[in-house]
Amino acid sequence: MIEYHNPEASVGIEMTPYALSAVIQGANAINVGFLANGFPDSEKFLQALEEAMQKLEPGIEVYSYNKGNASMPASEELLSTITQECHAVVAAYGH
Repeated sequence: MIEYHNPEASVGIEMTPYALSAVIQGANAINVGFLANGFPDSEKFLQALEEAMQKLEPGIEVYSYNKGNASMPASEELLSTITQECHAVVAAYGH
């Protein structure tokens, strides 16, 4: 007989719903930033995502950013630029 083990553990902290969002579907014009984390191919991945989203919603204006170093936080200057140019941001983490 085969027994399966469920690897999911109980959560030790209270879950908090993510409240930040932007309405993209049906938007006439919205600026969406795509922030690459600096890992190899993170820009290629986000570029493919940009293209797919623009096909679904032609009103999306995309802005591409790369923080350049996956082990460091984005600089205040980069965050300021993104804040000024974008209504929403998709960030790539991991690799």
